[in-house]
Amino acid sequence: MKPTLRFLMSDPAHFIALGFGSGLMPKGPGTAGTLVGWLLFPFVRAPLSDSLFGGLLLASFLFGILACERTGRALGVADHGGIVWDEIVAIWLVLWLTPPTLAWQATAFVLFRFFDIVKPPPIRWVDERTRGGLGVMFDDLLAAGYTLLMLALLVRLIA
Repeated sequence: MKPTLRFLMSDPAHFIALGFGSGLMPKGPGTAGTLVGWLLFPFVRAPLSDSLFGGLLLASFLFGILACERTGRALGVADHGGIVWDEIVAIWLVLWLTPPTLAWQATAFVLFRFFDIVKPPPIRWVDERTRGGLGVMFDDLLAAGYTLLMLALLVRLIA
């Protein structure tokens, strides 16, 4: 099933899982979802302390498991390409720990998309074996980990 605007608006879980509509993009919904996450990040992050933002990330991840599970079941595909909440939450984590300049954030965006698409081990293994909402959310968390590792190496090389 191809998600539509009507489907998006039919359930709050679908609205969230489909990234507020960014997952409806016909080409590159994961990239669109990541971009939406990047654009929303300053508004979500700015008013919160580190501990509150960490709590928001955890709550967003846990809620994402439920929302992505529900939306995947409704679409008939557990990890449908239009489900992009996983990208949004993962890029928020990455940006939280990235130096706060446009150049570093753009680098983080590109690295995250690379690891999310290529799925190096163990990401692919997890993606193929973990089902439901947890699988949808967890492989992007691993891609965020790879991204943060690469960013840490780059910061160390450049600084």
